[in-house]
Amino acid sequence: MSVRRVRPDDVPTVLRLVRELAAYEEAEHEAQMTAGQLHEALFGAAPALFGHVALTPDGEVAGFALWFLNFSTWRGTHGIYLEDLFVSPAHRGTGLGRELLRTLAQECVERGFSRLEWTVLDWNTPSIEFYRAAGAVPMDEWTVHRLTGDALAAFAADVRAPG
Repeated sequence: MSVRRVRPDDVPTVLRLVRELAAYEEAEHEAQMTAGQLHEALFGAAPALFGHVALTPDGEVAGFALWFLNFSTWRGTHGIYLEDLFVSPAHRGTGLGRELLRTLAQECVERGFSRLEWTVLDWNTPSIEFYRAAGAVPMDEWTVHRLTGDALAAFAADVRAPG
């Protein structure tokens, strides 16, 4: 088993795996990214998204991790925010997911980054157990907030909500 940086020819496979992840999370209708968008984010003029793929012994891409940089103002260093980590069901339990996560931890250590973080759905017990086995701890006292869609556009335009 091996992990390597994502390459342009991996984009269609990674996109297919993103859609598998969305189906697993019962949000397939929300997965709207195109191959062109993924390619531009990873390999465009100013890439802000990075990725790794996990390979089976025969070279098949069986999983991926997509991530970007964040920054800790308290520590004064960057970190990695893991947007998605997914291994196809047929290859789970083989160590590919652990190797993807470990590769990102190595990336943090080698670059002097202070943290590796991500979110996980509350109901996703297998993933929670997987992350805890790696030594990750939940940030229970923090709540993720998000502006998206119409609310994002309205706030950007300073349109006040009624009431």
